[in-house]
Amino acid sequence: MPTTQHDLFRYDIAKSYDWNYENAPDPVDIEVPDYPGEWDFMGIPTGSPLGMPAGPLLNGKWVLYYASLGFDVLTYKTVRTRERACYDLPNLQPVDTEPLHGGEAECPTTLEMTGSWAVSFGMPSKAPDVWREDVETTRKKLPKGKVLSVSVVGSVLEGWGIEELAADYARCARWAVDSGADVVETNFSCPNVSSPDGQLYQQHEDARFVAKTVRQAIGDTPYLIKVGHVPTRKEADWLIRAVGPYVDGLAMTNSVATKVRDEEGNLLFEGQCRGICGKATLDESLKQVGTFHE
Repeated sequence: MPTTQHDLFRYDIAKSYDWNYENAPDPVDIEVPDYPGEWDFMGIPTGSPLGMPAGPLLNGKWVLYYASLGFDVLTYKTVRTRERACYDLPNLQPVDTEPLHGGEAECPTTLEMTGSWAVSFGMPSKAPDVWREDVETTRKKLPKGKVLSVSVVGSVLEGWGIEELAADYARCARWAVDSGADVVETNFSCPNVSSPDGQLYQQHEDARFVAKTVRQAIGDTPYLIKVGHVPTRKEADWLIRAVGPYVDGLAMTNSVATKVRDEEGNLLFEGQCRGICGKATLDESLKQVGTFHE
């Protein structure tokens, strides 16, 4: 019997990242209507422009599940050259806030998901031998018309400078390509970590150097950079000039960062900012896309 929308599985925000990783759903038998027209993503033919970003696609089983729902451009959640544990719960905290535009001091939590949430994973990653084999298997199982993009990030070690970080980004990107990625996305924006890789998109010369190093490592493979909130036209121009010669596109907007306060008046996440995603950032994200398009 075909699956209905009421049967569909989703990430369980009450459970840990590792639990959700190990309990990924199987692909479903659901009717997906054809999308009219001919489409491509980064020059790769695809069934539609409908995509799913890295957030919920923890591994190959999650990728294949969302592919069965009709998503055609699928981004494998960010991986590293070394294993990294996830932050403690909550990793996805529902919030209740008006549209965010940047500069807001904080937003309140809510008990039920209303379309906006604070994200706090810290860019975890399984060991390279695990995710590389998984990416290879996933690409082989995806049907024609599905595009597999793999998100990668560098891992800063003590004493490293930008040269070492760039080399680590490039190594991870090359591994993704060798494992079967159709597209590589380097994550230059994660407001939930304090290391230089977290807000690389705001450091234009460093971003340029890393992008150039990655491009040299992956050759002609389609290459995206994920960026965060860019509030002004001037900053957008700087970023485009810095990375434009090396990348094929930008993925945006990661989130808008703010502090999060619970119903009892306590700041979550030790008072540090977390990226807010969902409905609260839609208006600002659309505005940013328009700015970069101009």
